[in-house]
Amino acid sequence: MRIVKTFLLSSIALFAVAMAASAADKIRVSSFSTILTEIAQQVGGDRVEVTGHVKPGVDPHEFEPKPTDLKTVGDAQLILLSAKHMEGYVGKLKEATGTKGTLVEVGDGFATLKMKSEKDPDKVVDDPHWWHSVANTEKAVKIVRDELIKISPADQQTFTDNAAKYLTTLDGLEKWVKSELAKLPRDKRRLVTSHDAFQYFARENGFTIFAIEGVSSEDQPSSKKVGEIVAAIKTQGVKAIFPRALKIPR
Repeated sequence: MRIVKTFLLSSIALFAVAMAASAADKIRVSSFSTILTEIAQQVGGDRVEVTGHVKPGVDPHEFEPKPTDLKTVGDAQLILLSAKHMEGYVGKLKEATGTKGTLVEVGDGFATLKMKSEKDPDKVVDDPHWWHSVANTEKAVKIVRDELIKISPADQQTFTDNAAKYLTTLDGLEKWVKSELAKLPRDKRRLVTSHDAFQYFARENGFTIFAIEGVSSEDQPSSKKVGEIVAAIKTQGVKAIFPRALKIPR
C-alpha cells in the first residue's frame, strides 16, 4: 500500500512539474489593442500567454497603463501596439521592457491615411484606426505571425497553420462585407458617426463620412460643426446614424 501511495504522489508531483514547465515555456505577449489581442491568441494558440491590457469596451484613446501593466510588460517577450500615435505612452512601455522584450508597432507596417486635426484645422495628423480595413487586419495577422516565429522558430509550422486558418476567416468576413454593401447604391453610401474613425473602411467601400468628433474621441466639436452636420444629414437624406455609446455619470 505504501508503495502505491509513493507511486501516486510521485506521479502527481511529476505532472505538476510538467504543467509548470509547460506554462513557463509559453511565449508571453502583452497587447494594447483588443484587435491585436485576438490576433495573438488566434495565431499563437496554446503556445502563447496573451495579456490584453486594453479590455473590450475601454476607449483606447483614453487608456493609460497602470504600474501592474508596466510590470507585466517588463516580463513580456512580445509587446503589440496599434501604433500610428494611438498609444501616447510608448515611452513608458519601452522603459518598462528595456531590451528584454520585442516591441512591435503593428500599424506602422502599412500605409497611413491622413486627416485634419479637430483642435488645429491647419494641422494634418495620422488616422490610427487601421483595423476598420479587413485588408489591414490581414496584414497585421502576418506581422504577428512573423514576430512569433522569430521568438520561437521551432513553432513555425504551428503559427503558420494558425495564421492561415484565421486569414481564411477574415477572407470570409471581407466577402460578406462586400456582398452586403453591394445592396447599397454608391450614391447612398454616406456614414454619419460621432467619432471620425472609419476612414479606412470608407476608402475601401466608397463611403463619404460625416463625423461629429475628430480623430480622437476626446475631441469636442464646435456648435458650428454640429450645425453643419445636421444640415448635411437633412440635405443628403441620411437614413441611419450610428453613434458610439455615451458615458453616463453615475
